[in-house]
Amino acid sequence: MNKTIRRTSVFALLLVLALLGRATWVQAYESKALANDSKNRRKTIAQYAQPLGNIVVAGSPVTGSKHTESGDLAYERSYTDGELYAAVTGYSSQAYGATQLEGIYSGILDGTDDRLKNPVDAVTRKQQAPGTVVTTIDPDVQKAAYRALGKKKGAVVAIDPATGRILAMVSTPSYDPSAIAGSTDGDAWKRLTEDPDKPLVNRALRQPLPPGSTFKLVVAAAALEDGLYPSVDARTQSPDPYTLPNTRTVLKNENASAPCENATIRTALQYSCNNVFAKMAADLGQDKVKAMAEKFGFGEDELDVPVRAYASVYPSGMDPAQTALTGIGQFDVTATPLQMAMVSAAIANDGRLAAPHMVSEVVDSDGDALQSFDDGDATRIVSPSTAEQLRSAMVTVVERGTGTNAAIAGAEVGGKTGTAQHGENNSKTPYAWFTSYAKDPSTGKQVAVAVMIEDSGAARSEVSGNGLAAPVARKTMAAALE
Repeated sequence: MNKTIRRTSVFALLLVLALLGRATWVQAYESKALANDSKNRRKTIAQYAQPLGNIVVAGSPVTGSKHTESGDLAYERSYTDGELYAAVTGYSSQAYGATQLEGIYSGILDGTDDRLKNPVDAVTRKQQAPGTVVTTIDPDVQKAAYRALGKKKGAVVAIDPATGRILAMVSTPSYDPSAIAGSTDGDAWKRLTEDPDKPLVNRALRQPLPPGSTFKLVVAAAALEDGLYPSVDARTQSPDPYTLPNTRTVLKNENASAPCENATIRTALQYSCNNVFAKMAADLGQDKVKAMAEKFGFGEDELDVPVRAYASVYPSGMDPAQTALTGIGQFDVTATPLQMAMVSAAIANDGRLAAPHMVSEVVDSDGDALQSFDDGDATRIVSPSTAEQLRSAMVTVVERGTGTNAAIAGAEVGGKTGTAQHGENNSKTPYAWFTSYAKDPSTGKQVAVAVMIEDSGAARSEVSGNGLAAPVARKTMAAALE
């Protein structure tokens, strides 16, 4: 054979072997990664090849599917009361992906998850019937919270203290996920992403803000557990006004006539005395306050419920003056409404925090459980005695303190207001907070609720936790007790 032909043949053979090797590598080792690649059109086609499984609230689906008339995607997601449940479901969009429960359980809902029985039929290549995500949301509580927020920019979280079940999760302004479910909804997507009010942000979970005076409950818990003060009715050592340590900065109270000098913890919560809790935090020191905050859930770690909530943070590396400011929920303290609902839930549940969750189980098309979330998986945060004393003081806040707008006839209601500074030198409209619990002595029902009002449109002088947030909490709690 001619030497040139032989060399050409060997070279061609090597090219064929290289091609076969590459093809084998791709099929054997890279096939799954390529199949799951978000840019793989076949994945999207498979995802929307059949009606999606549903997200269920109280036995009824709040999602659906509708057949499309054009293109290679046979179905698109639809929603029942989309704006009401957007903070729970998230969205599933042919063009923009999926978020929250829709994103976490996309494989279950489109029938491709490996946990399903035969997710893809080997003969017909058809997908298994999709599964269902069962939530813990109570539709009556969800509707009450959503309607109470109205046009305010804010969020509400309601939790069953004994079980950790999230009964309501609302973020406003909301949006209708149906508007961006298709592949040609670019205008709607642009409006949502360019809206300065950021309706796509889940404020209940993913916008930590200064919690203001609601954080005083954490400081009070630290003081009682540490033994700095023996009870909520022991007088504190708290000058009024209080000068921040090592500074000339004088910290005043909102109500100059309130009896805050050397006030008891009960009185200090009742009138929201800044001097008491700033001095208390400074006396305890940042390490002890931080340790208590972390027991309630503050920290570096994000929390999955199973949607991921951003971390609520108690800062480190502070001087005594900065530590004092954290005692009133300012400086660099941040919290989500979920976190502040957890604080009230632990206090209501005799000092034990049940792990919060808004999915009870995930089931396949036959109703067999693929994943379950246990109720009542609780961790001890404070002693029963401390929890009882804090509940008593929180009741005083509602009965004759700064939280009277949360009162519910015939129910035990305890709460704490908060008005947090916003902007440099408090130049912007403050945030209004309220965290609370309610119990019905006749039925045993209970609920913990946190409300954050980011912006209500009210004049600056009218912004307060009692004026804006407490009425929302009252309506939400009343719905839960009913």
